[in-house]
Amino acid sequence: MTSEQSKGQSLNWFKSSYSGGAGGDCVEVAALPASVHVRDSKDTGRGSFAVTPGTWSAFVAHACRTR
Repeated sequence: MTSEQSKGQSLNWFKSSYSGGAGGDCVEVAALPASVHVRDSKDTGRGSFAVTPGTWSAFVAHACRTR
């Protein structure tokens, strides 16, 4: 749990627009001002991990370049 969550900010999860309706390998993301939370959309009960917004931005930029 991040300090943002302990201050009562709820997580609003969303799926990638690339995931489609058929399932597959998808992640869900919930962004807060100081952290981005990521979890498996097929098994949301297993928990999540959090990274900084800068780290998430770098990951997304890299993923876009290698598609």
